[in-house]
Amino acid sequence: MGIDSSSLGRLLALVKKEFLQLRRDRSSLLIGTVLPIILILIMGYGISLDVKNLPVAVVMEDTSPTARQAVKFLDGSAYFSPHYVTSFVEGEALLKQRQAEAILVVPPDFSAKLAHREASLQLILYGVNPTTASTAKGYIEAGVQAYNASLYGSHASRGIVANVNRIWFNDANSSTWYFVPGLMMLIMTLVGVFLTALVMAREWERGTMESMFVTPVRVAEILLAKMLPYFCLAMVGFFLCLLASRFLYGVPLQGSLWVLMLATVLYLLVTLGIGLTISAVTKSQFLSCQVAMLVGFLPSLMLSGFLFDLHNVPAFVSAIGHILPPTYYLELIKTLFLAGNDWALVGRNCIILAGYGLLFFMAALRKTRKRVE
Repeated sequence: MGIDSSSLGRLLALVKKEFLQLRRDRSSLLIGTVLPIILILIMGYGISLDVKNLPVAVVMEDTSPTARQAVKFLDGSAYFSPHYVTSFVEGEALLKQRQAEAILVVPPDFSAKLAHREASLQLILYGVNPTTASTAKGYIEAGVQAYNASLYGSHASRGIVANVNRIWFNDANSSTWYFVPGLMMLIMTLVGVFLTALVMAREWERGTMESMFVTPVRVAEILLAKMLPYFCLAMVGFFLCLLASRFLYGVPLQGSLWVLMLATVLYLLVTLGIGLTISAVTKSQFLSCQVAMLVGFLPSLMLSGFLFDLHNVPAFVSAIGHILPPTYYLELIKTLFLAGNDWALVGRNCIILAGYGLLFFMAALRKTRKRVE
């Protein structure tokens, strides 16, 4: 298909029509602009692996000033909400009632044994939630180790693994930094696949697509004209999410903004192509919604590495995940946000996304042509 002045004129006319149609379609505008902000606010604040204000029952069987000093690190900490009791029975009751996630026991002979460097604290964790239990254990052990160091200096750490004070590529050690790039991937998937599939399927149901086919315009021109307005709408959603990630969550962008924009453009071409293909096959809004959920949103959520590290899953699950386009976009934007410009990874993943974008556009073109014939 050659691109001449008449073809360009038809394409521009179609694009103008689509933008006018989009302006009158308030539901699409809301999905493209308001929904991304709602999702990133709810999920960004709601999904977190960080442990804060953890209720801890502190059993003070030794009430001496020395014993109180040993657990002072719990007071005023953002990580703990201590409840001081004087018997283990009280602490156990709090744990069973889920008013405490851990019990820290200061034994009655703590001060006496501390003078001989034989003192110990007992920690009991509520193990139903292993992630919270493991994190709480690490926090409390770090606090006790800091207390040891304040008493004995460097001798306190003899034979103990030193604490890691800095986490590479996530200096704040915040799971929000880890989740927000993934949320942006999910939102771009939702807007790109769902919006395009639903709007195009609606056109099939109303018969407006068939009406356009009797005009001199080519199928490729129709598809490009359909994609462009929703591409622009999705990019508006992307920039809103980018602003929220920076100013609401403080997520740093270590890499290049231009590379991030390029990656997003390529990924949106993929998602829009998937949406066009779904609508061309189903021609039904209801069925398009179901298929978009099945082949678009759920794989992006479950198999892209957003919820589960693909290095820690069975080989066949990892293989499936690495077939999916969201995996490469997620890997790319996480690297750009938290690590910086890894040019080898940027080049590889951008080429893969460009290939997927071309593949799905050709698939949509082929399926639409089949329907015309």
